[in-house]
Order: sequence, then structure tokens, then C-alpha cells
Amino acid sequence: MKNIESWLYLNAIQGLGPVKGKALLDRFGSPENIFKATDQELASVGGIGTDLIEKIRNKEKWLDLKQEISLIEKLGIEIITFQDSDYPPLLKNISSFPLLLYVKGKFQEQDYKMPIAIVGTRKATYYGNSITSELAGNLTQAGFTIVSGMARGIDTSAHQSALKKKGRTIAVLGSGLNFIYPRENKKLSEEIAQSGVLVSEFPMNTAPDRFNFPRRNRIISGLSLGVVVVEAGEKSGAIITANLALEQGRDVFAIPGKIDSKYTQGTHRLIQDGTKLVTRWTDITSELMPQIDWQTQEKTEEKPKIKLEEKENKIYNLLSSEPAQIEEIIKETKMSSSEALSVLLSLELKGIVKQLPGKFFAKI
Repeated sequence: MKNIESWLYLNAIQGLGPVKGKALLDRFGSPENIFKATDQELASVGGIGTDLIEKIRNKEKWLDLKQEISLIEKLGIEIITFQDSDYPPLLKNISSFPLLLYVKGKFQEQDYKMPIAIVGTRKATYYGNSITSELAGNLTQAGFTIVSGMARGIDTSAHQSALKKKGRTIAVLGSGLNFIYPRENKKLSEEIAQSGVLVSEFPMNTAPDRFNFPRRNRIISGLSLGVVVVEAGEKSGAIITANLALEQGRDVFAIPGKIDSKYTQGTHRLIQDGTKLVTRWTDITSELMPQIDWQTQEKTEEKPKIKLEEKENKIYNLLSSEPAQIEEIIKETKMSSSEALSVLLSLELKGIVKQLPGKFFAKI
């Protein structure tokens, strides 16, 4: 392992942060030189007062170095500093880029050239999850790497869809890599590390404190060419990510939803403020890479039409991505309960309709 002890100490000092840390590194060249500098030399750097100098002098207080290195080696974590050649170039272009990244998995060239973030509410609706899966799947097949925060809801759907399509995905955590959150995504995190990258700027055992997530969000947008927001409340983390992306000079896209849903108030506000409205995946790719004829590619990738019987067509045309209850379907089609259920089963077997709990049905 390369000599990273001083980097780990510097990154762990509470209250220092990436901007002041970068200022110190610009002045002294390396973490080792920072820790060797006199109080007077440290104080000559803007923003470094007596409180921070005291924290720098007591660097061991902020990190159990022996435990940290043991966990890094045990879990196969790589430490990438901003001075390393494999540090993501897009991330290095933001003003508050992390001094270092804890990385599980391996970055590939595609992750640097074609990353797109998809974020949204943790309390995603069926519509939100369905749209996210479709978008992430199409973008993955077009060669993009899907970036998100591995939270419940939209983030999880984005990662899962990329993996399902055998594509690349990057998960940015608001905790240390030895503290996977949420716990139910432990298996997902392992799959991402195999087919993409897990990333954090926090020491290994850092818990998912709520103050960590705005810091995580700037990395999600910083790693990406643009950010797609699906189902987000007005004060949600996804909107914070979108605003950070705008500050970083990145493109922001929004998916419209139901006008009376609290989970789309944020996305609709983005659209009102001039964010690009998205109705299909090529709305995103045409904006990010206009030199490519995405419309032609979309046509060539269309699925062959499935032949449907008259009754199948009747029910299929009634359904949408918004779930409909069986009683509603029976009422609209004037079919008997057994007949409607038989037709719906046929549509399920053809892979174009999905049954949800409570006898709800929706198009896939």
C-alpha cells in the first residue's frame, strides 16, 4: 500500500474541510509537510486559525489509524487522492472536490467520459420507480454510467436497472464504506462493487449522519455530466443535488409527474425555473451529446411489437404506468372478473403488464 497515513489523518480532521485542506496542500505540497509546519507557517494560510491549528497538532484524536488501515486492507479499499492520475477529472473541476476518495471497485474510462446521475425521493411511487428503471436501462445500454446515492427509492431503482442491463454504476455514500446504509442495500452494494464503484470521502466507520448527505450530494453531481431528478419534494436531498449541479455548471433534467403529488413539487419547480423537461431518454442524451444521432439509435432499439388479441388490446390500452385496481379495469372494460383476470394473466406472461399488491395492474 502506498504511503497514505498522512492523507487519512488530514482528511479526518473535523472542521478542516476540502477547501481549507486544499489551501494547505497548495502551500505545503503534501500532508506530511503540513504536519511538520510551525504554527506560524500554518497561520499564514487563509482560514487557518488557532482552533484548526490545534486540531492539526492533535491529528490522532480524529482517527484510529491502525483500525482504519486494517479495514481498508480487509475490505479491499483503494485510496485515491486528488493528486493521483485516476482521480475522476469531472469531480476535480468543482470548487470543493474531496481531498481523497475511498473506493471499492475500479473506475473505468467510461465512468469518466459518460457519467449521468439519477436521483429522487426515498418514498418513490410505482410510477417513479418504473420511469427510473426505464431511463437508467436505456442510458446504460447507450453507454452511460449511472451515478446515484444508493438511498432507498429512486436511487436504488437506478442502480438496480444499470446492473440488470450489465452496465456500469457508481454509488456515492454518505457514510464510511464499512457502514453500508441503508442496511437492506448491503447486497446491492456488493453487486455495485463488482460491476462499478462504491465511493465515499468519509473514514471507514463513519455513520450516516444527516449532515453528511449534502456533502455526498456534491460528489454525486460533481462526478456527473448532468443530473436527472425523478420525484422530489421541494426541500429534498435530490433538489439539493440539482442545485449543486447548477452551481457546478452541470446540466439538470427533471421528470414531470402528477401535479397533486408532494413527491413531484420539487421536480415541477425545477421545470418552472427552466430545467429541461424529460419525456424520453434521448431528451437527456441529445442535450449532453448533440453530435450523436440519438433519435436514429432509439428507433433501431425499439422492441418488436407483441401481437395482442382484441380483449388483450382493450385492457392493455386502458392501462398506463400508473397502477389501476382490478375493479376499475372491470368497470371500464365491462368484462367479468374472471375474464379480466384471465386476460391480465396473459398480458403478464407476455411481459408487458405487471401485477402489484392489492390487485393493481400497470404497464411495464
